[in-house]
Amino acid sequence: MGIFKKKTVKPVPEECRGMEIKIMSSTCTGEKTIGFYNRNTREIMYPELVKSDSDVEAFYEKYGLKK
Repeated sequence: MGIFKKKTVKPVPEECRGMEIKIMSSTCTGEKTIGFYNRNTREIMYPELVKSDSDVEAFYEKYGLKK
C-alpha cells in the first residue's frame, strides 16, 4: 500500500548542482512552477507545479535540501 511507503530522497541532478531554486509565475495564467534556475539560459530545469506551500516544501524534501 502507498500509505506506509518510505520517502526516498533523490540526489540533485548533476547538471543542476550549484543552481538556485526559483519559483516562477506565468504571466498569462498565474500558474506557479518551482525548479532549478539556470541563470545563463534563464530557464527552470526539472519544473514542478506549485499549488500550495506544501508543494514547495515537498520539492525541497524530494531533493533533501533545506529552505
